[in-house]
Amino acid sequence: MEQIVLGDEAVALGALHAGVSASYGYPGTPSTEIMEYLLDAYTQGGPIARWCTNEKTALEAALGVSFAGRRSLVTMKHVGLNVAADPFINSGLLGIKGGLVIAVADDPGMHSSQNEQDSRFYADFALVPCMEPRNQQEAYEMTREAFAVSEEFQVPVLLRLTTRLSHARAGVSVEAAQGQNPLSKAADKTRWMLLPGFARRNYAGLIEKQGAILAWSTAHPKNILEQEGRDGSFGIITAGLGGNYYEENREDLIRLYRGNAPARLHIGTYPLPLGLIRKLCKDAAQVLVIEEGQPFIEAKLRGLLPASCGISGKLDGRVNRTGELDPDRVRISLGLPPRPTVLSGGLTLPPLPNRPPQLCRGCPHGDSYETIKHALAGLENTAVTADIGCYSLGAMPPYEVPESIVCMGASVGMAKGAADAGIAHVVGLIGDSTFLHSGITGLIDAVAANTPMTLVILDNAIVAMTGCQETMVPSARLRELIRGLGLGEEHLIELEAKKSLIQENAARLRAEITYPGLSVVIFKRECLEATRRRKKKG
Repeated sequence: MEQIVLGDEAVALGALHAGVSASYGYPGTPSTEIMEYLLDAYTQGGPIARWCTNEKTALEAALGVSFAGRRSLVTMKHVGLNVAADPFINSGLLGIKGGLVIAVADDPGMHSSQNEQDSRFYADFALVPCMEPRNQQEAYEMTREAFAVSEEFQVPVLLRLTTRLSHARAGVSVEAAQGQNPLSKAADKTRWMLLPGFARRNYAGLIEKQGAILAWSTAHPKNILEQEGRDGSFGIITAGLGGNYYEENREDLIRLYRGNAPARLHIGTYPLPLGLIRKLCKDAAQVLVIEEGQPFIEAKLRGLLPASCGISGKLDGRVNRTGELDPDRVRISLGLPPRPTVLSGGLTLPPLPNRPPQLCRGCPHGDSYETIKHALAGLENTAVTADIGCYSLGAMPPYEVPESIVCMGASVGMAKGAADAGIAHVVGLIGDSTFLHSGITGLIDAVAANTPMTLVILDNAIVAMTGCQETMVPSARLRELIRGLGLGEEHLIELEAKKSLIQENAARLRAEITYPGLSVVIFKRECLEATRRRKKKG
C-alpha cells in the first residue's frame, strides 16, 4: 500500500508501524509535523503522543519509556538538540531496553532558525548510530529500522532530517505494522544509574560497542558504492539530499566524462563506513564531497586519506559552505555549466524584492511593542533583550524594539546580566511558551537577586510560531506560577494588549521599568489564529 506523505509524516508513520509506545517533542520548524501526525493518531486511539515543555523533558520522558522496555520517539529541530544535549549524551551510557529514536530536523539555509548546525556532530560526539534518509521512502524505512538498531546495540539512534525532506511530499510504500513491546522493566538498575563507578563501566562498554556499530554501518545497504566501470581517479561522496542533487546532474556529468562517470559512494548511515571510503579513494587523485549541512564527512577525510588525494567540498569553497544545496549549486561544484534560463518573449527576470515575514495584521504583539516604545521614550541607558517566537519579528520595521535575539530563554538571563553590568533600565521580552520552555530558570535567578529589571511576558495563549499548539500551562495559571517563584504581588502586573490602552499601559509599564528592583509585566491577548480556531470548534 502506498501513502502520499511529507518526509516528517513518513517518520511518524514509520514509528507507528514499528510499534512505538509513546512519542514526545517540542514544536520547531522543520520537525513539527512529525508530532502533529502522531498526535492525530493518538486522538484516534493510537499510542501516546504529547508535546512537552522543552526538548530536554521530552527526551527524559522517552528514556522512562525505554527503561520500561517499550519503544519511544523524540522529535525536535536541530537547535532543540542543544537543549536536550545533557540526557542525549548520557543516554549512550545507559542500557537502552526499548528502542529509542531521536528524530532531529536540521535547517540548512536558516529558513526558521538561528543557525545551521549539523546534528551528525552530536551523534559522533555521543558515539551512537546516525541514519540519514534521502527521500520519504527511506525516512519511513530507516525510522522502522532505527528502533531495532537501538535495541540491538542498547543505545539511542539519531535520525537526521533536513528541511527539504521534512516538508516535501512523495509516495511511500508501507509494510504491516508490528505490535508494541511488552512492559519489561530493566533488570540491571546499575545500567541506568550514572554514578561514577557505574558510569566508568558503562562508558567502557560503549567504547567496546564501537567496532560492532561500525561494522553495521559499513554493511548497511543505504551505503552504496558505485565503482565498477567508473573512473576511479575522481571519486564523489554524497550524503542525504546531496545524493539526490548529484543524481539530477548525473547524465550531464556522464556526457562530460564521455560516458565514463566518476566512482561514487553514497552514505546513509554513521559512523562513517571507513572501509567503503578507503575502497572508493584507493586510486583517486581527487575526491569531492557533496553533503547537506556542515562539512562533517569532508573534515574527517582529511585525517583518513593519504596526502596525495586531494579533497574538495565545503572547506575549499567548491561546494557552498552556507545555505542549502540544490541541483544548480551542485552542478557548478561538479564542473558543469549552469543550465540556461529561458523566458518567453525574450524577457529577463528582474531581481525579486525581499519579502521578510511580518506580524499578522492585528497581532497583539504589535500593540505590545508600541506600548514598550512609548514606555521607554525619553529614558536613558536602556536595553531590550528579546527571545525566540513570533515576537522576534518586532525587531523589524515598523517596531524595531528588540536589541538582542539569541536562543530560547536567553532574554531573561541577558536582561539580568545587562542590569548587573549597570544598564539602568532593562526590559526582557519573552513569549508565554518560551517562558515555560526555558525562561523560568532565568527568572528564578532574577528573583533570588531582586535584579533591577523588568521581564515582559507576551502571553498570546498559544504556541503561535510553530502552528498554534497549546501551551503547557494555560494563561490563567501563569500569574500563580510566577508568584510561586517568590515575586511579590505589587510588581507582578497584568495588562491587556490593546491599541486603545497603549498610553495607559505605557505609563504603568514605565513605572515598573524605573522601579529599582525586579518586576514582571504580562501582556495578555489571544493570538488571532487561536481565536479563529476556538470559534471554529464552537
